[in-house]
Amino acid sequence: KPAWRRLPAGHLLVVRQGAVRAEVAPPSEPPPDPRTAGREGAARADKIEVTAGHAPAAVIAPQAGSLKVPSLAEVRRYDVLHRTAYRYQRAVERSSHLLRLVPAHDMLQSVISHSLSLSVDGSHRDYEDVFGNRVRRVQLDSRYSELVIEMRSRVEVRDVDPLNFRALHTRTTIPLVWMPWQRQVLQPYLLPPELPESELTELVEYAMSFVQRNDYDLLDTLLDMNSTIYKEYEYRQGSTTLFTTPFEVYVNRRGVCQDFTNLFICLARLLGVPARYTCGYLYTGPRKAAADEARDRMADASHAWLQVYLPEVGWKGLDPTNGVLTQTDHVRVAVGRAYGDATPTSGTIYVGGGGETLEVDVRVERLE
Repeated sequence: KPAWRRLPAGHLLVVRQGAVRAEVAPPSEPPPDPRTAGREGAARADKIEVTAGHAPAAVIAPQAGSLKVPSLAEVRRYDVLHRTAYRYQRAVERSSHLLRLVPAHDMLQSVISHSLSLSVDGSHRDYEDVFGNRVRRVQLDSRYSELVIEMRSRVEVRDVDPLNFRALHTRTTIPLVWMPWQRQVLQPYLLPPELPESELTELVEYAMSFVQRNDYDLLDTLLDMNSTIYKEYEYRQGSTTLFTTPFEVYVNRRGVCQDFTNLFICLARLLGVPARYTCGYLYTGPRKAAADEARDRMADASHAWLQVYLPEVGWKGLDPTNGVLTQTDHVRVAVGRAYGDATPTSGTIYVGGGGETLEVDVRVERLE
């Protein structure tokens, strides 16, 4: 049964598609507390701006658990350790491996130093793949029962105001229109996964529900998706596998960062918004804060999120697992169409092996 309350005089309540989007107080009053705005989900929107004469716009603070609209973040430096250990019941005599462990180096992220070591000697070559990732292919012809791969890197992460590209009163709406050559280049990031048509049809309806309740505004739709997946889907380790589909995540409403990312990517592509899978690391605070909820969502492991390509803006990161826009807490390593294009370590055993166990330890320490 919904909780009813009387709306104070002079207040404006904004409702779209059955969701209470925001409540705006008169300019002389402080913004209302969204926690008292009625039933759960009353502050699904992150903000709404309403002008009255020359009075400043009223900005509604998000409800606990919804996306927070961030400001420009300070430059940060991190020391990252990524250690992977493979162990086998029978010795491996020959194998090859692909390693995507070197962080990205571009205008928003700089790799100050990095070193990659393997416990087994072999030959290797480095190259840049078609997605721009730095990859090392390793060939091992020595006999081993344990393989330890260790990457140490120091990274500087910079930020731009994540929402500064949209001027006041300027809207980008769905559907997006791409030039033919743009669509050709972006095609790998526009094709949804191969699912039964009935499942894709339901996912299209789900995606369009976000579009309709945000008045076809592109950015508001993406922010609403990001916030909704964070609030309404349960983070539960071990509940899914690498083969879990976006539709299964949508139906069961649970998963891990990879599942939430795959679902968001599928929804975005069904709306004609290019989206790519991103793998890297998330800084969740000092290690002594291990009891914090934030550290339960991808601490001490690789993390996954997505980037969407916005017209005349470029790639922007969204993290539905934590309900945030990516800024300087996220260290990017590899991107691709899906997990297989950006997986940190993969390989093929040609002779030997069997009974494999895997241990992964990731540590991200902030440098003051």
